[in-house]
Amino acid sequence: MNSENVRVRFAPSPTGYLHIGNARTALFNWLFARKHKGTFILRIEDTDVERSSEKYMQSMIDDLNWLGLDWDEGPDKGGEYGPYRQSLRSAIYAEYFEKLKKGKHVYPCYCSQDELEKRRCVAIEKGEPPRYDNRCRDLTEDAIKKFQNEGRMPTWRFKVSGEKVVVSDLLRGDVTFDTSLMGDFIILKQDGNPTFNFAVCVDDVCMRITHIIRGEDHLSNTPRHILLWKALGAKIPVFVHCPLIMGPDGERLSKRHGAVSVTEYNRLGYLPEGLLNYLALLGWSSDNAKELFNMEELIEAFNLEGLSKSAALFNKEKLDWVNSYHIRSIDSVKLTEMCIPFLKKAKLIKGSISERKFSLLCKMISAVKGNLVTLADSAEYMKIFLRETVEITNPDEKKILEAEHVGKLVETLEKLLSETKEITLESMKQVFSDAQKIVGVKGKDFYMPLRIIITGSTKGPELADVLPLLGKEAILKRLLSIDH
Repeated sequence: MNSENVRVRFAPSPTGYLHIGNARTALFNWLFARKHKGTFILRIEDTDVERSSEKYMQSMIDDLNWLGLDWDEGPDKGGEYGPYRQSLRSAIYAEYFEKLKKGKHVYPCYCSQDELEKRRCVAIEKGEPPRYDNRCRDLTEDAIKKFQNEGRMPTWRFKVSGEKVVVSDLLRGDVTFDTSLMGDFIILKQDGNPTFNFAVCVDDVCMRITHIIRGEDHLSNTPRHILLWKALGAKIPVFVHCPLIMGPDGERLSKRHGAVSVTEYNRLGYLPEGLLNYLALLGWSSDNAKELFNMEELIEAFNLEGLSKSAALFNKEKLDWVNSYHIRSIDSVKLTEMCIPFLKKAKLIKGSISERKFSLLCKMISAVKGNLVTLADSAEYMKIFLRETVEITNPDEKKILEAEHVGKLVETLEKLLSETKEITLESMKQVFSDAQKIVGVKGKDFYMPLRIIITGSTKGPELADVLPLLGKEAILKRLLSIDH
């Protein structure tokens, strides 16, 4: 392979938000291009006029930018083989259609949708393949004139010879299709717009695409594409049809499995590095079974040989594990900057942030960093520091505070803390040691109620990290708020 010549594309339809299946397709293409120093192209397939929208196209571009999957050619960057939106390529499709027409590979079809549907139903009832019966392939001039006089607008169909087509797929090997079962297929709609099958082939030919890496749901379209490429005298690209992402129950991935759009993952506080790292593991594995990567490492490790033939199962718990690793990998200053929007949204901080306050926030974020799965979690954990009072609403936690020794524990800590000049790790160790002796409890019976009183939860960062940042006044205030 001449790596300089690698040209791959990600070609979404702007009919909805970018979901993780498409994001993974974009990632695999991007990694392959970057690994081989090739070209990654963004192409917008917006010939579905009724369902496509500018809003979704811009959302997809924003999501890809957020993920860091930059492209070398595309609708906003241009390139030698543009335009990169199908809706702007009508003249190109017309040119290639004329080539097919001149080669007598196509013909007009005057069958109406109602007629086609009735024939489809009859074929199904007979147990036959519901394919087009090619009845318009050899229409006489008189028949064509009759249809025209009736005001019928034709579609244009590609003549399928009935040969067997072999799709050579790097992942699946040779897959043979009997094209006699598919019938002649439409390449131009009645309004003159190209169908998906025709437009995608013309685009891939024009844009010199060398490798097509896409979902296995497109495998059944590929024999049609090969027939079109052959008719156009074009070189056939290398195919890789990746297995789909499924839910843990083996069903097609959906929101009920916890999978949402890329936009929503951004809003929920996932990191692009965490999401991409996890997506790479859905259907691909490295040579050494390593699972945690930054983007440079992913580019270096990625290869098509590591792709799996089996369906990938989406696992939100593993996504969270991967994302929490990437959060822990960020330095506290940068992480604090990333968490501030979530803290403001939760109204834990307001207005501008002074240098001194930012420095304190960094220390607080450092304390809770190990507990964060997403950036949005920072709002929940930072309540420990930024809320004046602690709300204890969990019935199990309330029950812990009802234990007989808790009242004496709180009184003892109040007294010992009042006599302590400065809250440091060492001074708190001494206070806790003295309190345990006075109250006569230790371990879980000592620390669990104390954690609930101070932080409002049985889970969270180490008390040793929390208490010095809270300070004496805040700790005493929380102890005094407990009715004992």
